[in-house]
Amino acid sequence: MVRKKLPIGIENFEEFSTENFYYVDKTLFIKELLQNWGKVNLFTRPGRFGKSLNMSMLKCFFGIGSEPMLFDGLKIMQEKSLCEKYMGKFPVISISLKSVDGLKFDSAMAALRTVIGNEAGRFRFLRESPELDADDRNSYNQLVSVEAKGNSKYAMSDDALIDSLKALSLLLEKHYGQKVILLIDEYDVPLDKAFQAGYYNEMVNLIRNLLGNALKTNDSLYFAVLTGCLRISKESIFTGLNNPKVHTISDLRYDEYFGFTDADVDELLEFYGLSSYKDMIRDWYDGYRFGDTDVYCPWDVINYCDELLAAPGTPPKNYWANTSGNDLVFRLLKKADQTTKDEVEELLNGGKITKKVSQELTYRDIEDSVGNVWSVLYATGYLTGRHVDQADADIFSLWIPNGEIHKLFYELVEDWFREVTQSDTERINRFCAAFPAGDMETIQEMLGDYLWDSISVRDTAVRRNMKENFYHGMLLGLLRSQGSWLVKSNAETGEGYSDISIQTPERLGIVIELKYADDGNLEKACGEALEQIEEKKYAEGLKRRGMKKIIEYGIAFCEKECMVVMA
Repeated sequence: MVRKKLPIGIENFEEFSTENFYYVDKTLFIKELLQNWGKVNLFTRPGRFGKSLNMSMLKCFFGIGSEPMLFDGLKIMQEKSLCEKYMGKFPVISISLKSVDGLKFDSAMAALRTVIGNEAGRFRFLRESPELDADDRNSYNQLVSVEAKGNSKYAMSDDALIDSLKALSLLLEKHYGQKVILLIDEYDVPLDKAFQAGYYNEMVNLIRNLLGNALKTNDSLYFAVLTGCLRISKESIFTGLNNPKVHTISDLRYDEYFGFTDADVDELLEFYGLSSYKDMIRDWYDGYRFGDTDVYCPWDVINYCDELLAAPGTPPKNYWANTSGNDLVFRLLKKADQTTKDEVEELLNGGKITKKVSQELTYRDIEDSVGNVWSVLYATGYLTGRHVDQADADIFSLWIPNGEIHKLFYELVEDWFREVTQSDTERINRFCAAFPAGDMETIQEMLGDYLWDSISVRDTAVRRNMKENFYHGMLLGLLRSQGSWLVKSNAETGEGYSDISIQTPERLGIVIELKYADDGNLEKACGEALEQIEEKKYAEGLKRRGMKKIIEYGIAFCEKECMVVMA
């Protein structure tokens, strides 16, 4: 039997059956959606948690002409009466707005025309439908006509674009005699892109009118499902809708249908013979809290399993973080006042912070205050949390969910620290000049000042080498500001690898060994660092490279305290 393939980047539900991909069964989402009936349903979840795949599943289940065999063996098929009533019974309009982007508003509008024009093109049989009259056919042609022969750009007017989803719904209802299900994936991506590019107001107006026509005044609509990362309600995107149901990551319903549960991961790992990696996968990719359910990021789990199958023992990596924009986190750090720095420090050290989380944001709000950025970090998966105040539904305890996001925050803090410190050229030059001068007092004093400007690592749950790596990265960034120096990290010198080695144009060599003093005994840790330099003969390597004089430093850290000694 051929082993099922891991579905990396697969968002088309049909492919799971036809191409033999492993599928984590989320089909009971259909049952819950129908039981908890809402005319308009919005699901907000971070990226890479299965929103698009679930939308494709809905399309395959409800859509007229879909293949029931795609659901063979899946949980929804046990609901026989439900399947008889709903499966394959509806015209379905399904679009994703994740490609609606452009440097200017006109470009983004053209991208939206393409998305809707391509979807309308799936129903070209409407041109010949006996249920449509000449006006109906003209209405359809406005959606699919292109600007000129051979030109792929859709020619629909602005008015036709705004009315497009409503118009297509009406035509499909006339043809089939059945109301339409409307699926809109990543509805908020155009707003995010527009905010970054400077045409936010225009895009808000466009999306508001498009969705208003499709969801509010559309008598041909049976029900609609939308997905996104944020609920953009303050911009009146959903003004006038009759009780839209919004399901955020804090809601109890549907909590198990986005992301992998612990049971999902157990089954997957057992299927591929990777159960021995469960603890590692939990530490790195679990920890998200959706409603009352702890979930893993599917993208991470699948990608890591794929690497493990190819090379057993491969250490975990950042997968999800590398697919998401990290600029939100970086903007937070750039705006940070001392209070915010302390809060980031608490998170990095495994702690929790209590914050008011608004789940009704606009992209304008993000820049208004640091407080609003916490809400965005929660909504987009950089933080997780739970509701903690019975009297106020917006008060949440927040924390970093797992090792992957911890690493991301560490890296971004290093970038932020480097940007801040290197803007003060005079100060950093004085600090670096103290190393070849053998000025331990200046090094220790200024390094202490930098530590207080930075973030400490005190969490006992963080491995010692991770703590040392944090300070290592900070010091390395400072020393590499000297363009004429050859600064190497973990370079082979002597009989081992020194933390930092420096070669200057004056043929002066510097060896630096770093230690983290878990017990707070900085003096002892400095002594251990110097002993290691001697035992491993780190200086010998620099001598062989022509350095005439070698200076050896042992530097110890504990939280925001440090000590510097010379051999």
